[in-house]
Amino acid sequence: MVDETARAADDIGGGLPRRERGSVNDRETLSVYDARAAEYAESFGKDHAADPSLRAFIDALPDGAKVLDLGCGPGTWAAAMLADGLEVDAVDASAGMVAQARRVPGLQVRQASFDEIDAVHVYDGIWANFSLLHAPRDDMPGHLAGLHLALKPGGLMHIGLKTGRGAARDGLGRFYTYYTVTEMTGLLEALGLSVGDLREGADKGLDGVVAGWFTLTARKPQQE
Repeated sequence: MVDETARAADDIGGGLPRRERGSVNDRETLSVYDARAAEYAESFGKDHAADPSLRAFIDALPDGAKVLDLGCGPGTWAAAMLADGLEVDAVDASAGMVAQARRVPGLQVRQASFDEIDAVHVYDGIWANFSLLHAPRDDMPGHLAGLHLALKPGGLMHIGLKTGRGAARDGLGRFYTYYTVTEMTGLLEALGLSVGDLREGADKGLDGVVAGWFTLTARKPQQE
């Protein structure tokens, strides 16, 4: 359950008509990903090995690092991490996406939602690339706290989100919560994480709309 691109947004997420509250297992969002998983894999299943954000993430981790790919989609990012020698746990809430990801040789994949991540000091890195944006805003602090706990001391988290404010559904019915860099930075710093490597851009998503996005990283201190 991951959108690799982002939807440009104003106060209600780009002026989209339906302003609704989603949930961690939003049925409408999951039904879109289940129904279009193969199409998504075909459209966005490129080799990500040379992606600058991924390269920087991998280079910042120890050799053979254990990584959680949260909202792995069809497993293309995880495949690139595996090829670089990382140990990857891939999870997604969409059964259709999990089925696609299980086609990646050697990839450990399970179906799980954000609130089912209960690891403690297990991961050197967490790759949450345009997945957490499907969670309601009120749930985000709890999800981030759980991921913080799952990181080893000194661990690194990558997060990708859509730029904007408010929440809305896109033209396909997927629920999104929009964030500013300042808002997300504040949430991460409140957990004691050091934020860096900000990147911003715009791309066309599964709904065919060009969308604004940002990614950043958050480092857990070695000692707390």
